[in-house]
Amino acid sequence: MASNVTNKTDPRSMNSRVFIGNLNTLVVKKSDVEAIFSKYGKIVGCSVHKGFAFVQYVNERNAWAAVAGEDGRMIAGQVLDINLAAEPKVNRGKAGVKRSAAEMYGSSFDLDYDFQRDYYDRMYSYPARVPPPPPIARAVVPSKCQCVSGNTS
Repeated sequence: MASNVTNKTDPRSMNSRVFIGNLNTLVVKKSDVEAIFSKYGKIVGCSVHKGFAFVQYVNERNAWAAVAGEDGRMIAGQVLDINLAAEPKVNRGKAGVKRSAAEMYGSSFDLDYDFQRDYYDRMYSYPARVPPPPPIARAVVPSKCQCVSGNTS
């Protein structure tokens, strides 16, 4: 099991550290991250945070191999965004911006995430507070009728 230390600031450590973004940390745990990324080289540190993780390798070559091999991979329903921690991606954009399906899956899925979410909200909107049910009318239960005459026909 690797150490939790992935925040060393010396240049050699920075270049051998991999950032794993868009990670579904509700499902994927530290042991899963280590299992996935250990095939690229010896891991000396691994830290998992809400939505992202860092993996610290022994050398830069292992880190580059992990970035090349795992970037764009789908794990637990989310497409991973992987790069070296020391070198952020050039065309990354602002943090927290959702990728469109076209970016993740190619131009054949030209669906925007916000459009889909808004459409779903309009189609399946539920009021914030559900009104109470209408009062139940008292049912009139007939009493047992006793027949006075002995005639049952």
